[in-house]
Amino acid sequence: MRHTVHDFLGRSPIARTTARLDLGAGCEVAIWCNHDDRIRYEAPQNHTFSLYLEGGTGTRRLDAGGIAGRPGAICVMPEGCGSEWEITAPFRFVHLYIPDARLRAGFSEVHDCDARRLDLREATFTEDAALAGALRALAGAAESGDPLRAESALAGLIGGLAAQAPQLRGGLAPHQLRRVDDWIAAHLEEVIHLDDLAALTGLSGYHFHRMFQLSRGMAPHAWVTARRVRRAQELLRGATPIAEVAAACGFSSQSHLTRVFRARTGRTPAEYRTLARTGG
Repeated sequence: MRHTVHDFLGRSPIARTTARLDLGAGCEVAIWCNHDDRIRYEAPQNHTFSLYLEGGTGTRRLDAGGIAGRPGAICVMPEGCGSEWEITAPFRFVHLYIPDARLRAGFSEVHDCDARRLDLREATFTEDAALAGALRALAGAAESGDPLRAESALAGLIGGLAAQAPQLRGGLAPHQLRRVDDWIAAHLEEVIHLDDLAALTGLSGYHFHRMFQLSRGMAPHAWVTARRVRRAQELLRGATPIAEVAAACGFSSQSHLTRVFRARTGRTPAEYRTLARTGG
């Protein structure tokens, strides 16, 4: 079983979290404090974005020539990229952990492009004002327990990520993706079958599934589920009864909505509605 950066830090007898916020589906924000420690991340699962909030001059990356950090420094650790660190002075930092499928799907949606255009490169102690601002907002959301603020900051972070122009093979054309997305939006309250979506592109169900996953970074059923949850979030900001929200978003029952919504967002529809009404 592969471990996340969070798992490796959790094994340390010195490092400790001061705030955590579960964003669902394996995505999490955590604020850490550490000092006089040595940490090694071995091919970690999930991507990790890091911002040093306080201190950092006593933190060195040993496998990169011993370069040292500083307040405001950003590290990007793509999934599978190992590293080794030595900490000789207290510092405080925020981490965002996000699975590859969720990051690529979010990138594809925000940038309205093929998920394979995401250009996520390893970075150590770099500067990026937009990325730093998004990570600071995520830290603030974790400290205040505000998932709505975190969702907005996460969208901003993904929106600021660079796109590349690789030579793509396979996948769906932009106009096909838009046609599928428009059809899904118009039929969210219904049962949606793979063949319904495949017919919009003239492909077989099997071929469509493969090409869609290449372009969106996640399988069609997961993409539809994410769209259902997004619609539910919008409706939960109003006064529509939760059972009616479930029906309007294509869930078979309120309990079905609750189960999927909690897995996707880290909280129940009722909890989300309360947070939306109180501003977090």
